Amino acid sequence: MKKVLVIFGTRPEAIKMCPLVLELKKSEKLKTLVCVTGQHREMLKQVLDIFKVVPDYDMAIMKKGQDLTDVTTAILTGMREYSSSVKTCFNFSFPSFGTTAFAASLAAFYQQIPVGHVEAGLRTYNMKSPYPEEFNRQAIGLTASLHFAPTQKAADALLKEGKDPEQIFVTGNTGIDALHYTVRNDFYHPEIEWAKDSRLIAATAHRRENLGEPMRDMFRAIRRIVEEFTDVKVIYPVHLNPQVRKIADEEFGGCEIIHLIEPLDV
Repeated sequence: MKKVLVIFGTRPEAIKMCPLVLELKKSEKLKTLVCVTGQHREMLKQVLDIFKVVPDYDMAIMKKGQDLTDVTTAILTGMREYSSSVKTCFNFSFPSFGTTAFAASLAAFYQQIPVGHVEAGLRTYNMKSPYPEEFNRQAIGLTASLHFAPTQKAADALLKEGKDPEQIFVTGNTGIDALHYTVRNDFYHPEIEWAKDSRLIAATAHRRENLGEPMRDMFRAIRRIVEEFTDVKVIYPVHLNPQVRKIADEEFGGCEIIHLIEPLDV
């Protein structure tokens, strides 16, 4: 029986990967094990609980004020600590697209473990946007033996880069699979009730490349919209990143028609 190690660390990765974990576990030909790095500790638990996925390994790398270097080195070190077990037990590593995925794929490459890349082939060819994801996904593509592209466009990008056509599979977007597991017709939230008689803007902003003035510009534009159009309300679930929260509080503070709420579960 082949063994598959599924690795992810952030909430977006978990949303994309948990439907795949559930499907892999249905197979009688595979033993599927889950490793989480704990990069987004609180938000990751939300997703795992909803999908009822229990990790077999937890690196628990989360620490206050960590940066990309901390995340990468912690994952490389964590993978090395049980590399002998990985080499004898697991045939594939299936990361998604973030720093966790990049570090895990690099660790697998060092241990000569085949890597499968979920959501392969997404490209902007601009290393600064999205940052650091564009680098991560191109780098994972160098280590991967199997490329699972969500769309034909993504598959075409891989073909243009010289990837072996027999190692590319167009699978669809597992984020859509996540919707099938989680969408409820009877969903209710008090914020939707608050906004029901208005036009609603659902806002999200947290990416690293937007921190600082770009994010302030976004928020000021949103504020100008609600000042100009009195029938518009805004709901913004604010990311837990303290830098994002500081900017949101400074730009939206005191505005009653822009509600800043806690992150929503999937």
